[in-house]
Amino acid sequence: MPDLRARMARGEMLAGTFVKTPAVEMVEVLARSGLDFLCLDAEHAPFDRARLDSCLAVARALDFPILVRVPSSLPQDILQALDAGATGVVVPHVTDAATAAAVAKAARFGRGGRGFAGSTRWAGFATRSMSEVLAQSERETIVIAQIEDVEAVEAAAAIAATPGIDALFLGPADLSVAYGHANQSSDDLMRAVETVGRAAQEHGKTYVTFTPDVAKAAEWQAHGFTMFFVGSEHAWMLQGARAVAQGIHDLDAGT
Repeated sequence: MPDLRARMARGEMLAGTFVKTPAVEMVEVLARSGLDFLCLDAEHAPFDRARLDSCLAVARALDFPILVRVPSSLPQDILQALDAGATGVVVPHVTDAATAAAVAKAARFGRGGRGFAGSTRWAGFATRSMSEVLAQSERETIVIAQIEDVEAVEAAAAIAATPGIDALFLGPADLSVAYGHANQSSDDLMRAVETVGRAAQEHGKTYVTFTPDVAKAAEWQAHGFTMFFVGSEHAWMLQGARAVAQGIHDLDAGT
């Protein structure tokens, strides 16, 4: 599998998207698109454990990096995603260093951390040695902390300094709402972008964000972002369908 964690650490420009439709076919199609990763959105989309498991199975079979945005920072949510084969987790509402440390521990094997089971997909269903599984996990598992609360911006440096946190994901929509705005163009948001960016840079963590399109990603690249979650398959389907519908309707105008 392409080493997504190493590519993040090297600062490569990486493109992925959120998957909102809990269907294996969606993963199978998008894995052939040229994207660098996918992220199953188990926070805001209807992924139950069975459908999450199926989508992760397809991604592992295709040798394609796949993340899961877990519904919470609870250890069981993180454990289930990783055991089922996720390359890493995106954890919402990491607001302070203590939460970041708890999240990192829940995703890593070791004292007080992730429980080990050799019968999981991640462990090869009892076909791989413990030492091999532990080494792969240390090398590949990714933990991304979402910075989407005012408190998280204030604690960004401490969160970035937390061992086991690989990246900071600035959520522009949630942060805008948290600051009391109904748009994503406020000075408050841009100050947060700069604050979190400095924290990521100073502590050698990948800086991640969501953008609706490539144009916005190009604009925000200057702030230090190197990993972009661009839209979702829902947004892309709508864009394509609207373009076709408008094109056909325009034919009528020309007759």
